[in-house]
Amino acid sequence: MEKIEIRHKIKAMKSMLLETEKNEAAEKAFARLEETAAFILAEKILMYHSLPDELSTRAFLKKWCMLKKFYLPRVNGVDLDILPYDETRLELGSFHIEEPTGSETVDADEIELVVVPAVAYDRKGNRLGRGKGFYDRLLKSSRATKIGIAYDFQIVEEIPVEDHDVPVDLVITPGECLVLREVAGK
Repeated sequence: MEKIEIRHKIKAMKSMLLETEKNEAAEKAFARLEETAAFILAEKILMYHSLPDELSTRAFLKKWCMLKKFYLPRVNGVDLDILPYDETRLELGSFHIEEPTGSETVDADEIELVVVPAVAYDRKGNRLGRGKGFYDRLLKSSRATKIGIAYDFQIVEEIPVEDHDVPVDLVITPGECLVLREVAGK
């Protein structure tokens, strides 16, 4: 299946979800994330501020923001800057995503765990993003553990891969946790 077909299929499936199903799925998936060694051991975590069609990160950020140091990406041209998460310092940025404000950016090397959004994943850890390559450019320069989080139906048989694509180490859905690469000792 081509990337555009996967994107259309996943978008259609997301559009059929009820609000209660979305909330339940997010709760289950993020509960699984909380149980991973990567999350337990990480102090500095790059999250994402979810779009309406993604598993909502809002409750998770609120729950853990006093115990973990969260960061969010901000679009800067063709790249992503990494800034500290502060619920009171967000504004609508590129692509209608709430982004952090301020100038205190952090280098990707400081991040221990990256929770990565995607349109779809396969069972090899390959991810299909929205097509702009922002996360691939960021992940290429990061040694952090990379965890994808998604609805169960976002796991597809195969994602077409290009040279610049960066796979994740784990994929977590409400129904399973796929460990794709050994992350101990990172």
